[in-house]
Amino acid sequence: MGSVSTRGYGYIGPEELRPKAGGGAGGRAIRTSADLDVWMTERGAQEAAEPFTYVIGLDGLLRLAPRRSEHVACAGGGRVLAAGELGLTRGSGGWAVEDVTNQSTGYCPDLDSWHSVRAALEALGLEHPGGFTHEVVFRRCPACAEVGIVREGDFVCVFCGGELPARWNIAP
Repeated sequence: MGSVSTRGYGYIGPEELRPKAGGGAGGRAIRTSADLDVWMTERGAQEAAEPFTYVIGLDGLLRLAPRRSEHVACAGGGRVLAAGELGLTRGSGGWAVEDVTNQSTGYCPDLDSWHSVRAALEALGLEHPGGFTHEVVFRRCPACAEVGIVREGDFVCVFCGGELPARWNIAP
């Protein structure tokens, strides 16, 4: 199964969004498949059809919030093991994860955060695609300090043209 990443990602997004997190519990913690059923029944049909904002807290729990929620709010302002978007479908055997990404410009998690996502999903008995269905590679440019997304394997900063490192290098 692979090990769960213990790297906690700190929030690096705009500070003006942090107060919206409120310091509370953030997104809905999903501890059991019954929790997921309740949360999903509270969604309208249109919202349930969209991907949700998710984080995996340092406690290993999946937390969900509506799609347009900020990851930092979903996390209650805290550090996370993973963050992104997650799409669910209902099948004959219950809920299953159809799509899952690490797309969070507030936390910029590395691809190895998948291990924490997988562990949280499997603890809930959720079928999943076995990896991120859309991988986002984030890097901080050593030359200009901007954070960007590596596209099509081109490790060049879109802001200054500097070379981006091969390894994840983003920290708050």
